[in-house]
Amino acid sequence: MSHHQHIHTADVVRSEGVPLSQATHVMLLLHGRGGTAMDILSLARFFQTEGPKISFLAPEATDYTWYPNSFLAPIASNEPGLSSGLTVIKTLSDAALERGVPLERQYLLGFSQGACLMLEFAARNAQRYGGVYAFSGGVIGPDGTPRNYAGNFAETPVFMGCSDVDPHIPKARFLETAEIYRQLGAKVTARLYPNMPHTIVEDEIAAARQLFDESL
Repeated sequence: MSHHQHIHTADVVRSEGVPLSQATHVMLLLHGRGGTAMDILSLARFFQTEGPKISFLAPEATDYTWYPNSFLAPIASNEPGLSSGLTVIKTLSDAALERGVPLERQYLLGFSQGACLMLEFAARNAQRYGGVYAFSGGVIGPDGTPRNYAGNFAETPVFMGCSDVDPHIPKARFLETAEIYRQLGAKVTARLYPNMPHTIVEDEIAAARQLFDESL
């Protein structure tokens, strides 16, 4: 059943802003299940600013899905998509590093399945980033998954937003994720939105943009 093997590569990456070779800052944007790189890249316009040369990079998942099951499913059931998706983020982050953009000027943004993948990546690679912006997501794995993350975010500003009744992201996991990030040394702003559908709202964008501006 090879067509169910979602191996992701950094082969399809859409970009906005300046080319990576000219960038002083890099934002990686991760789309949700069934979304596209161009969908999530539409958020780049909210972070355009004078001065810093920002490269916005959005990788696209094979078949537009990073992993097949819920992010709450046993981790093995979401392989090889999960591990290869995490590798795509690492590949792009490393490419930025190689071009002289340090992690403290790298930003991670994701929505839904992309937010889960991005939050799991950052937790596993906790260091000082420019910022982490997670819209409707949480760290990956079933309840009770050991969270033996090493590293320290060194006060990386993090924004997390989610509905309190999200059909995909349980409120308890959202709150647990915010607490895990705080324990890893992140400066977390976590907002639950009453009865919000599974979407990104203006308040979330504004909060992320404010943290972004303050970090520049």
